[in-house]
Amino acid sequence: MATFQYIAKDSSGAERRGTVEAGDRNSAIAAVRAQGLLPTALGEVKGSSAPAAAAARKGGKAPAAAKKKGGALNKEIKINLKMPKFLQGRIKTKVLTQFTRQLATLVNAGLPLMRGIEVLKRQMKDPQMLEALNGISDNIAAGGTFSESLTQYPKIFDNLYVNMVKAGEAGGVLEVVLGRLAEFAEKSEKIKNKIKGAMIYPIVVLFAAIGITAFLLVAVIPKFQQVFNDMLGGAALPAVTQYVIQASEFVQANGLQILVAVVALVIIKKIIGRTEKGAYFYDALSLKMPVTGTLAQRSAVSKFTRTLGTLLSSGVPILQSLTITRDTTGNRVLTKAIQNVHDAVKEGESMTQPLSQCKVFPPMVVSMVEVGEETGALADMLTRIANTYDDEVDNAVAGMTAAIEPALIIVLAVVVGTIVIAMFLPMVKIIGSVSGAAG
Repeated sequence: MATFQYIAKDSSGAERRGTVEAGDRNSAIAAVRAQGLLPTALGEVKGSSAPAAAAARKGGKAPAAAKKKGGALNKEIKINLKMPKFLQGRIKTKVLTQFTRQLATLVNAGLPLMRGIEVLKRQMKDPQMLEALNGISDNIAAGGTFSESLTQYPKIFDNLYVNMVKAGEAGGVLEVVLGRLAEFAEKSEKIKNKIKGAMIYPIVVLFAAIGITAFLLVAVIPKFQQVFNDMLGGAALPAVTQYVIQASEFVQANGLQILVAVVALVIIKKIIGRTEKGAYFYDALSLKMPVTGTLAQRSAVSKFTRTLGTLLSSGVPILQSLTITRDTTGNRVLTKAIQNVHDAVKEGESMTQPLSQCKVFPPMVVSMVEVGEETGALADMLTRIANTYDDEVDNAVAGMTAAIEPALIIVLAVVVGTIVIAMFLPMVKIIGSVSGAAG
């Protein structure tokens, strides 16, 4: 028997320290849990004697040798302690998707769940994910279920993930559910990356236009203005030139105020966005914007139908599936609509009417959901809708890119071209005056 020293939390959240005797680490974890405690760190007391362990349990002093070796133990405990959850960020979707896909492959090949996790632990490079896998492995070894273990790491495994795993465990189809989770994450990430990729070019062009314009107004035009004053002796300038010079003078005199105003607008927008009404307004506006609104709407429909369809096909009850979908939709207009659907289904009604009332879902989607409810194939119908709207999102991204890119280029050409022409017109007059004087 070996002696293990532990740090644990009791039911009130208070920290507890002590020692247990067990044959191995997993048995020690089980012994700590049997006391109603949640272990956060555990380390074996190397070379400890029975009297030292007994003294530690009674709160007495351990012999000098044991105390000396305790220094190494304390170091081990500190190493094993988890980073506080509030300091941990979200894990990369790519890491989670890869883990899910590999675990599904291993379990589907007949490998026990614990063995599959151990295999993936050896090749995991992400420290946060590795820490989670160590904790999950310990929890399962102590008698917990896989889904219960996942709940200890909410920043890695969300409600969607946990509930689908729970349904897979209950139905004995964990490998199928893991495969669906991996497919869901891969398709969601693919859509997200396409949208991000489509926005990169327009943003770069927009910032380039702002930068070039600011440079011309602040650095170039004042030099031309001085030349005009010297060469023309105060003669009247063309109207367009006067407007550009006035704009340059305004930017030079109020540059700091303009910057402060822009920052203030961004801050005010974020503050308003944190209020319930403000956030709802922005989400509703995002669905109605002239160019990007169509993309946002199709993306929202795709995400809703794929999430709900994946949950239902995995065996999660309809009300629970709607609750999870509501919490993961990311758009408050859809959140309200899904809540109305949840309330209607809870009362034994159909999903069709609340979906049609929110004005987000096209009539075709509502009709397909209605057919799915009538035929008992709602999960399959939702998945078909999601696949269709994934293609619609692709088309919307291509259309938005095709519309925005030339528009931004034209705007940049007009702005820069206007400034160049405004500076060129007086130069023609100056050249004419010089030619006349020479003649």
